Amino acid sequence: MRAARLIKMVLLLQSRPSMTGAELARQLEVSERTVARDVSALSEAGVPVYADRGRTGGYRLIGGYRTRLTGLGRTEAEALFLSGVPSALREMGLADAASAARLKVSAALLPELSDAPTSAAQRFHLDAPGWWQPAEPPELLPAIADAVWDDRWITARYLRSDTEVERELEPYGLVLKAGVWYLAARADGDHRIYRVDRFTAVAVGEQRFARADDFDLPAFWDERAAQFTRSLLRDRVELRLTPEGARRLPSVTDRVAAREALTEAAAPDGRGRVTATLPVESLDVAYEQLLALGPEAEVLGPPELRARFAEAAARGAELYRCRLSSAAKPVRRLRTQHSSPSGD
Repeated sequence: MRAARLIKMVLLLQSRPSMTGAELARQLEVSERTVARDVSALSEAGVPVYADRGRTGGYRLIGGYRTRLTGLGRTEAEALFLSGVPSALREMGLADAASAARLKVSAALLPELSDAPTSAAQRFHLDAPGWWQPAEPPELLPAIADAVWDDRWITARYLRSDTEVERELEPYGLVLKAGVWYLAARADGDHRIYRVDRFTAVAVGEQRFARADDFDLPAFWDERAAQFTRSLLRDRVELRLTPEGARRLPSVTDRVAAREALTEAAAPDGRGRVTATLPVESLDVAYEQLLALGPEAEVLGPPELRARFAEAAARGAELYRCRLSSAAKPVRRLRTQHSSPSGD
């Protein structure tokens, strides 16, 4: 444990011009007395650590003691520190490893690039989970992540609908999508997607599997995600859209489906309206989504959905007619009083 701490101390001193004993103690989670003993041990081992005395003193390395990554430019160095997702690393149990890696890279950078980690962190931040999503990571995620890194078989119990099944899986990769973790794994010779929060038990085996060299995780995920989205869009709705309705359609429903529907739509009529056939998840979902377009969209079919919109429009018209009528009555009475001759 002390050897790891000594290495970390050297890396910290390489990444900065100097550090006080208090700063080193805080970073290493030890006392300042321990820091002083460790500095002495490094000096005895030939590491040129120099101690500046006084109130503004500290520790620094002398004699150009550092390993440099001379091939990195500023843009490359800053991009390197954007490659990790802090929340994802924490959930997989890799936060300490990532921190150590960043520290080593920082220590090896040229002095003129030493501000690259701070420069990147001050300008970009990725918050992976979606809004209103639970922040708790799946309990079994670290074990699955370990298996992914080591290419080890896992025996997993998985909730599928209302039943629990057991599978022997080759865990190929993890994907974090809108705060939800998914595992890409091979089972029975076929690659599939599993939601990590549906695993109820995972046992990591000692046996390693042979990873297919041509497996491309991002490409596989994109393909399966597109298939999943298409599989959800089981119903079709025929719409007549005003220009404003056509512009807003991708913002209220599936963007890809909306754009495809508008691309395949017939030419606009004399009032600029287009008729399009939109794939939707269900008629209930379509009702909730298309209500947001108000009078900018007319549902032409199916008949049962058109009837729901007609009923909603009638209820809305009645609601506002009643309110407008109630608001107008006092105005009419006020005008009548002012227009009547005084009886006094």
